[in-house]
Amino acid sequence: MEAGTPLRIGILGAARIAPMALIRPARQVPEAEVAAVAARDEARARSFASKQRIPRVHRDYAALIDDPDLDAVYNPLPNGLHCEWTIRALEAGKHVLCEKPIAANAEEAERMAEASEKAGRVLVEAFHWRYHPLAARMKQIIDGGDLGRLRHLEASLCFPLVIPGDIRYRYDLAGGATMDAGCYTISMVRHLSGVEPEVVGAEARLSSPQVDRWMRAELRLPDGRTGRITCSLFSSTLLQLTVRAHGDSGELRVFNPIAPHIYHRLSVRTPAGVARERVAGDSTYTHQLRAFVAAVRSGAPMVTDARDAVANMRVIDAVYDKAGLKRRGT
Repeated sequence: MEAGTPLRIGILGAARIAPMALIRPARQVPEAEVAAVAARDEARARSFASKQRIPRVHRDYAALIDDPDLDAVYNPLPNGLHCEWTIRALEAGKHVLCEKPIAANAEEAERMAEASEKAGRVLVEAFHWRYHPLAARMKQIIDGGDLGRLRHLEASLCFPLVIPGDIRYRYDLAGGATMDAGCYTISMVRHLSGVEPEVVGAEARLSSPQVDRWMRAELRLPDGRTGRITCSLFSSTLLQLTVRAHGDSGELRVFNPIAPHIYHRLSVRTPAGVARERVAGDSTYTHQLRAFVAAVRSGAPMVTDARDAVANMRVIDAVYDKAGLKRRGT
């Protein structure tokens, strides 16, 4: 890239999430531009490009990652395709922003991390919530002793997904509630505790053989601390987006840590009373894109880099193991 030119990004697939996750944020970040798109159906890609004002359309994924005028690739393909196309993009010299979860399982994530290191290119898992100032504020409250010694962490992400045939219900594409929603809750517990949790038990409810629509997992943290994650795509809990941290002398509660730019509530309850606050910030995706550009241009660290992604996938694998389900991609 020449100095002063924007980071030129191509999109693999005309995914529903792409406008929110990348295209609109790129209009707020002058250092980045969405320059091309490719899809399995070229006509669909052309329609998507016209609607989203993307200047170039490639005939297929391979043509896009081989485009010498692109610096980076955004990969929002189904989970089961993340590994193959991310590695191909890295080997073609492209930096990659890959949607969460980064792979179908930890073994795939490890291969992706190794490919990133070998190619000398940036690979980031798109856990956009980590880049909003709220994520740092929650961690500051816990680490600062406002709650006393941390005893228990809970994270929940439950929402209704009732789209017939949706890829998130397909085992062959590495679907399931833990993959789509639970990956967020695991990321939250890992970030806020600062340690890698051990999965001691898990219970699943299925939409079809091997595909979880609801999952709850019990976690063990060092020094006797405990954790729990709950996630669902279809259950009696229609909507739950919360984090709770319990300490010796207080409790932190946060509603909607996933998309706090839309709306969120943060409260800290201690013997002195209840303190409430809001944490200002742009869209989580805009913060993420700025960080990605900085990582590519100057080597700035990313909090959801490839190695962090491997660690998150290891916990996901362990949840499926404890629930008696097959790991995705196996």
